[in-house]
Amino acid sequence: MQWSVLTFNVLSVDELYELLKLRVDIFVVEQNCPYPELDEKDRHSETRHLLGRNDAGEIVAYARLLAPGVSYADASIGRVVVAEQARGAGVAHSLMSEAIRVTQELWPEKNIQLGGQEYLKAFYQKLGFEPVSEVYLEDGIPHLDMLYQSGEADI
Repeated sequence: MQWSVLTFNVLSVDELYELLKLRVDIFVVEQNCPYPELDEKDRHSETRHLLGRNDAGEIVAYARLLAPGVSYADASIGRVVVAEQARGAGVAHSLMSEAIRVTQELWPEKNIQLGGQEYLKAFYQKLGFEPVSEVYLEDGIPHLDMLYQSGEADI
């Protein structure tokens, strides 16, 4: 997997199209969840887009890294997606490990928070995240907020 970390204004038109298509294919189409995908956080000056490309150069993994204060008081990781054809090979773990590493590098004094889908709770816990909220519905899907305290987990 080849990783790149880009700000919005550095993304090529093709990269932007590919990452948005991947997000819409998973969150809107596959999960049958119409929601406002474009929320202005993509263009925030401190947002980083983590792209994972396979050997063919296709974007098959993506996460959005947000600065403290954009979604939560802490830094955060969101819009975590792995293309269907890349699932089952450890790509999601690699993606999250890289997302944690880059987020800690960018904002070393901050913890990392995410609002994850409830069915992924055990996956995120294996990476060092702990639940910090009750389950709540977001766009009709059960979610919970989870926190990674910097320096506490081995990934």
